Amino acid sequence: MTTVALKDVTKVFQDGTLAVDSVNLDVNDGEFMVLLGPSGCGKSTVLRMVAGLEDPTSGAVMLDGEVANDLPPRERKIAMVFQDFALYPHMTVGDNIGFPLRLSGVEPLPRGERIQDVASALGIGDVLGRKPSQLSGGQRQRVAMGRAIVRRPGLFLMDEPLSNLDSGLRAELRAEISGLTRELGVTTIYVTHDQAEALTMADRVAIMRKGVLQDVGTPTQVYGRPATLYVAAFLGSPRMNLLEASVYVHLDRYITLTLGDQALYLPWDDIRSRAVAHYHGERIVVGMRAEALTPVAPDTPGDVLQGRVRYLEHHGHESLAFLDIGATAIVVDEMGAPAEDGPSGQRGLRRFGQVMQRLAGRAVDPAPAAAAPAPGGNRTSVLNDPGRHHRRPAELAVRLAPYPAISAGHPMSVAVRMDALHFFDERGDRIDVGWR
Repeated sequence: MTTVALKDVTKVFQDGTLAVDSVNLDVNDGEFMVLLGPSGCGKSTVLRMVAGLEDPTSGAVMLDGEVANDLPPRERKIAMVFQDFALYPHMTVGDNIGFPLRLSGVEPLPRGERIQDVASALGIGDVLGRKPSQLSGGQRQRVAMGRAIVRRPGLFLMDEPLSNLDSGLRAELRAEISGLTRELGVTTIYVTHDQAEALTMADRVAIMRKGVLQDVGTPTQVYGRPATLYVAAFLGSPRMNLLEASVYVHLDRYITLTLGDQALYLPWDDIRSRAVAHYHGERIVVGMRAEALTPVAPDTPGDVLQGRVRYLEHHGHESLAFLDIGATAIVVDEMGAPAEDGPSGQRGLRRFGQVMQRLAGRAVDPAPAAAAPAPGGNRTSVLNDPGRHHRRPAELAVRLAPYPAISAGHPMSVAVRMDALHFFDERGDRIDVGWR
């Protein structure tokens, strides 16, 4: 089989576009690695560089420990599956599947046996005599998969192979692809923008944004303890609630996290409290997923937030209530582009890519700090404050039973699981100790 390693790989196109920026990634033998991110983030460019269809501007693509930058695609022992199937319309299904074998000079008898074995495994053994135009979308994708599998490659590269299919068929083929590749033990790199595919199929997930690798880990790791604010916002449905909070330390007692006019209290014996305490008098981002919030009675003791329902979403198996708790939301755009203000300028959103602007001062130190550069140099701040009228009120997503007997404007109290909170600094990096 095959191992893949990317060492400081960068790709700059002729027009100056930086598509991939110093990516380091290792894919183990037999591993199913998913590259996840929005359109234009560089994931397909990474796949094409591994395949040899694009040359890296700098860095090394290594296959089985050997630098493969100058190795032509046909010598890399790979098979690719594309979004558009790329079948030969004048050939039958059997001929399409067996075409790579014919090019390799495999004799007709063993070639036919391998075609039949692969077609049976993919559930298309009864359509070998048909042309692609006579097949459904799901059958055509199975043929494309079969053509890749029949070569018995050391490495599968899949570029959004299910994006043209309907949701029901995607779910079916997700299970088939992941099961088949694991049965074959073939190293697989799978590109998608669909987080459900990534979290369902992957052994590990690599999340990219604007050509930069943001996080790598198992589905449980990247969802449960995201490395950056971007990953936290990108993964999950509904999206993680991201709120601006002011930090005040009460030494050896607790840490107050002020969210607008309300507060949460992080116990001093929480292992994360020492890391958060470094931000005394500053603002950070607090993330909480919907599963960390539980509706309770208004007089319930503990860490409880009060709010009013702004609107409801009904999803059949559950309903989502979005609460106005008087706090400020941090909005992370998928591509990190600055917000476009509306006609009145009242709905401008805070964006991840805005210019760094330090806070005017700290609660514990009245000396101006705006001129001080942020740690990390060119990293931008997610806490840039262009003015109160540019702030977006937080809409706290809370899971409820299907079709609850409440409506917009209804008051609601929610208990917060403090051990399930996520903390990020102004650059969007995770605040934690021994987090991965």
